[in-house]
Amino acid sequence: MTKYNFDQIIERKNTDSLKFGVLKERFGRDDLIPLWVADMDFQSPPELVETMIERSKNGIFGYPFVSKEYFQAIINWQWKQHQWKIDKEEISYLPGIVKGIAFIIDVFTEKGDQVIIQPPVYHPFRIVTQLHEREVVNNPLILDGNQYKMDFEGLEKIITDKCKLLLLSNPHNPGGRVWNKDELKKLAEICSKNNILVVSDEIHSDLVLNGNKHTPFATVSNEAEQNSITLNAPSKTFNIAGLVTSYSIIKNKNLRERYHQYLISNELNQGSIFSYLTLQVAYEKGEEWMNELKTYIEENIKFVDEYLKTHSSKIKVIIPEASFLIWLDCRELKLSQKELNSLFINKAHLALNDGAMFGKEGNGFMRMNVGCPRSTLEKAIKQLVNALN
Repeated sequence: MTKYNFDQIIERKNTDSLKFGVLKERFGRDDLIPLWVADMDFQSPPELVETMIERSKNGIFGYPFVSKEYFQAIINWQWKQHQWKIDKEEISYLPGIVKGIAFIIDVFTEKGDQVIIQPPVYHPFRIVTQLHEREVVNNPLILDGNQYKMDFEGLEKIITDKCKLLLLSNPHNPGGRVWNKDELKKLAEICSKNNILVVSDEIHSDLVLNGNKHTPFATVSNEAEQNSITLNAPSKTFNIAGLVTSYSIIKNKNLRERYHQYLISNELNQGSIFSYLTLQVAYEKGEEWMNELKTYIEENIKFVDEYLKTHSSKIKVIIPEASFLIWLDCRELKLSQKELNSLFINKAHLALNDGAMFGKEGNGFMRMNVGCPRSTLEKAIKQLVNALN
């Protein structure tokens, strides 16, 4: 018996939702089922919504301060979910994960330095690096059977003395891999040896599925702990991306002081009343909702996989070990990327993320967001199969 209703259809049009509001602009038509940008069509935990309503009734929204309960909520959550012991001074509020990466690039690199990414990977890693006039160095992942693995041999070959950062998606977006301790330890060893700072984006870490276990990068070795910055947020987990609830965790004192000084001097370490409040209530009261959500997502993924296996052998699902994003392998259709996008948009009437945006390694792939009611997903998959046939 479930407590929360993830089957409920909630109207999101005319709510200033990016996912629904820019279909015409981004995809050329607005008669599409949106399964693209990574937010879900589920209401956030009612405890969180009710807390915001109650706080709003006060009617005064003056300057907030960061309470000790805010920090304790993060500390308790990281320990309970991931057995990672952190302290208050290691935490800082951030106005977004990608912004946090941009700030790291500012603090720890110079123009012309190199930043390593592992495509196919979350596209802002590449974009924000290039916008800062740093050189992107690609160390592509290897698709081994139906899962990705890191190319450590390739990594050691591409490293130069200009490589200053490696951006890690942990768990991986869009492939859904939950990197294991041995993989992360090897990565830490290579990066530490070459003085390359690892930035671990762990925003999908709470949404590990099917018995998988997330390993925070900083926990795998002393090298990892002392040579990394971890970025996280409850935003994907509790569907609150619009509330800007990100934070960093830095164990190394020297790295921490440099980064925090940059944030403080630019007044980038301050959130809104609801940034602090919603993180706290999500972490204090949202675990039961999260666990039910993960079960629902697992069933959505299983539905997509089984339906496509039954009705279309040419699109294969790379089963994610974490998150509500599915990486669809469409290479057997033998379409150009332009033709593939047209198939989804103009024939299936679906809005997905173009795999090519994650790097050229994403050609032949599409990213599907299954964080929606089952009835929406069933309609979408049936439209896709009908378009294929």
